[in-house]
Amino acid sequence: MRGVDVMGALRRGRLVRAGAAAAALATLATAGYTAGTASAATATKAEKAQLTVLAAPAYTPPARTLKEGMKGADVKALQQRLAALKYYPGAADGTFGANTLEAVWAFQEVNGLSVDGVVGPATKRALVNPRAWKPRDPRQNGTRVEVNLTLRVLALYVNRKVALISHVSSGGGYYYCSNGGCSYAITPTGNFRTTVYMPGWVTVPLGEMYNPVFFISTVFAIHGDTDVPVNPVSHGCVRIPMDIAAFFHTMVKTPGTEVFVYK
Repeated sequence: MRGVDVMGALRRGRLVRAGAAAAALATLATAGYTAGTASAATATKAEKAQLTVLAAPAYTPPARTLKEGMKGADVKALQQRLAALKYYPGAADGTFGANTLEAVWAFQEVNGLSVDGVVGPATKRALVNPRAWKPRDPRQNGTRVEVNLTLRVLALYVNRKVALISHVSSGGGYYYCSNGGCSYAITPTGNFRTTVYMPGWVTVPLGEMYNPVFFISTVFAIHGDTDVPVNPVSHGCVRIPMDIAAFFHTMVKTPGTEVFVYK
C-alpha cells in the first residue's frame, strides 16, 4: 500500500502497452528453472541437486556495460536472457527501459550482487552462470507464491517450476498513523492464501493499489505500484512493478493460491 501518487496518474498510460504482457509470457523460452521438482521427502540425490542448479542455454555477455537508456542488439540479447531465466524485462525490443531495469534488479538480488541496475562485470559473469532461485521449503504447494523479504524478490511457481521472478518492495518498518490508529509498516510473514482479486486502481485508507491480489483478508495484498524502489517502502503490502501487475493476477488462482512470505 502507498500514499496517493498524483504523478502516478500520468504514468498509467504504460498499462495500455502492458495489455499484451500475459500473451508475451506464453512465448518465453522453455529453458529455465528446474527448482522444486520434487518434495524433500521423496527427492533423489540428483533431484535435490536440481534445486540449486540452473539449466539454461549458453549466453554471450555484452562487450560494453549496459544500463538504463541504452539501446542495441546486446540489450535485446540481455532481455532475451532475462526472459529465459523467468525474469520479466518487457518486450525484447533492444531498449533498456524501466521494465528491463526492474528485471535486472531482481536478477542481481537473487544472485547476491550489488543492486544497481547496471550490467557490469559481476552481473555479466552471473548472467553466464546464474544462480537458481532456491526455494525455502520445496514441500510447499507446487503452485505457489514465495516472497523473500530479505532478498526483496517474489517467485511464482506453477506446477513446481518457477514461472516468474520479480523485484518487490515490502513494508518499510517505519511508524505511521492513519484514520486514528498507528502502526509499524511491516509485511507479515507466514503461510497464507490468496483471498480476493480486485481489478484496476483500488482506493484504500492508505492510498491506492493496482490490480491487488489480497492474501490476508482485504488488508494485505500483492499489488502494482508506480513506485517500487530497491528499498522496502510500503505500509506492509508487497509492491510489484506495474508491468508485472498487469498480468500477475492471471497466473494465480484467487482464492486459494498459497502465498509463503519469509525473511
